[in-house]
Amino acid sequence: MSETKPAPPSDFSGEPPQQPPGTLSAMQIKPDHGEESYRGSGRLAGKKAVITGGDSGIGRAVAIAYAREGADVLIAYLSEDSDARDTARLVEEAGRQAVLVSGDLADRAHCEKLIARAVDAFGHIDVLVNNAAYQMTHETVEEITDEEWTRTFDINITAMFRLVKAALPHMKAGGSIINTSSINSDMPRPTLLPYATTKGAIANFTAGLAQLLGDRGIRVNAVAPGPIWTPLIPSTMPPDHVEKFGKNSPLGRAGQPAEVAPAYVLLASDEASYMSGALIPVTGGKPIL
Repeated sequence: MSETKPAPPSDFSGEPPQQPPGTLSAMQIKPDHGEESYRGSGRLAGKKAVITGGDSGIGRAVAIAYAREGADVLIAYLSEDSDARDTARLVEEAGRQAVLVSGDLADRAHCEKLIARAVDAFGHIDVLVNNAAYQMTHETVEEITDEEWTRTFDINITAMFRLVKAALPHMKAGGSIINTSSINSDMPRPTLLPYATTKGAIANFTAGLAQLLGDRGIRVNAVAPGPIWTPLIPSTMPPDHVEKFGKNSPLGRAGQPAEVAPAYVLLASDEASYMSGALIPVTGGKPIL
């Protein structure tokens, strides 16, 4: 008889605010990344993957799942060294190689360095997961500075373009590029205007790139998460938003990173050999049209 998993939390009241980008260690209500629950079955055996934003949240859950499915993983992150080391430990405990690379994806040179490090470690790249993102909450347009608008685009979408360009010479037919979009690509939250705008751009980038790379046999897809509980939430949203985070979804709660990771596993696997140009919603029931 299978065990019944405890219900995920639906109330985040009392969660202490953080400075962005936020860390797991400072969270009172810890996200579930699948540390105890994810069981692999060799679906990614021998693959080499790069995951940006891999230190925590969705990126950590994907790193854990990929390693337990048999992939070696490069974990790219900004500066959250402790979180990144914990993620690397979980990858290594699964018997796979973990490579850590810190730095700012807004810097073109760093994007190129990151891919070069992956090639040095693995020899080639099978899967590129463009997951890192930046967001801040603003109640008015006037609060958004030119600098923040530009930085949001540099991290959320321009870095994807740069990483893809750098990675393509090291990818072959059967490779997979997976971009993290958002429910905001279809239902933009006005207080996340720069972030939501980039998420719409990512959906379009994915659809166009899938067509450009089809003749190379490289698939390109996106995952569109809804409200997922990660350090980004208490570090970029006001407390009243955090308290009710995810309660407006049809399932009545926020999702956990472990509940998103299986979509990334499918898209990286050979089982998805005819899936390209797709936007996979993981939204707790809210439709994406």
